[in-house]
Amino acid sequence: MMKQILFSGVIGLFLTLIGTPLLIKLLARKGYGQYIRDDGPREHASKRGTPTMGGIAFIFATIAAYFLSKVITGYAPTYSGLLVLGLMAGMGLVGFLDDYIKIVKRRSLGLRAKAKMAGQLIVGIAFAVLSLQFADGRNQTPASTKLSFITDFGWTIGPVLFVVWALFMILAMSNGVNLTDGLDGLATGASVLVFGAYTFIGVWQFQESCANSMTLTNPNACYEVRDPLDLAVIASALMGSCLGFLWWNTSPAKIFMGDTGSLALGGVLAGLAICSRTELLIAILGGLFVLITMSVVIQVGSFRLTGKRVFRMAPLQHHFELKGWSEVLVVVRFWIIQGICVIVGLGLFYAGWAADK
Repeated sequence: MMKQILFSGVIGLFLTLIGTPLLIKLLARKGYGQYIRDDGPREHASKRGTPTMGGIAFIFATIAAYFLSKVITGYAPTYSGLLVLGLMAGMGLVGFLDDYIKIVKRRSLGLRAKAKMAGQLIVGIAFAVLSLQFADGRNQTPASTKLSFITDFGWTIGPVLFVVWALFMILAMSNGVNLTDGLDGLATGASVLVFGAYTFIGVWQFQESCANSMTLTNPNACYEVRDPLDLAVIASALMGSCLGFLWWNTSPAKIFMGDTGSLALGGVLAGLAICSRTELLIAILGGLFVLITMSVVIQVGSFRLTGKRVFRMAPLQHHFELKGWSEVLVVVRFWIIQGICVIVGLGLFYAGWAADK
């Protein structure tokens, strides 16, 4: 069964390594280049016109890698896997429409705010509602109405509040990744680290699943997750696909992921957290996205309340650029911060299991 994880990761890596340059040529031929803010760091002016909407590459590569790994190994897709992939594709479609209008229709703001929000809400609500359906033989659905950290804990919030909570997570992670996607390779590399963590989490949850309680040394330390191994397959496919994309997205980037990619990555991160019952843990595993989002909140709040800015520019990565850090220096140091967040998150995940054991 573990072969699925290996195959999905390798296939995803291969598809984006060879597929992304083909997409670059196609987008460049059509003139689908990136719009660059005039008030940003001066060094970014040279990026104007770089092909964008690169998220198409890793979205399709991930979906193809998932299904090809199923064909090769003979295992069937699961409801949890299909729902998470559907969330990624749906959010990616909203981002694609935003990018398309910005670039092709020459409307710098892309989708109007209400239309963009409506699209995200439709996709998010569909995922949240469907994730409470499709119970298996043990009456486990892809998601749970209980809040979770490293596992579900005692607070049941009910289906209506769960939908609200799921929407908040999806919107928060999507915007977090979107705000982080401002430097070459930054959001892609940070996402790879989180997907690596979720590959490990899925495998661990599968090995310690309550479905195998008869063979576990301590059934009280098991995980009530519907399809943990399939979540690991998706996380591995995403890790491989994003690594292949990073080859072309790292500085100097030959292509940007655009909102197509950032909304898709944020959505799938939220989906993995919800279906693996690690909803609050994602705030630590994806700590860099949270940090960058908070920098924008602080900047806007401070300016509105006091008329002063805390940072030279928000999001946070641009503050350090304006302080004189090179783009590569900012990216590598922020990757280190993200790596520390993943280590802390996985440490907490394991500590929770060890404490119960």
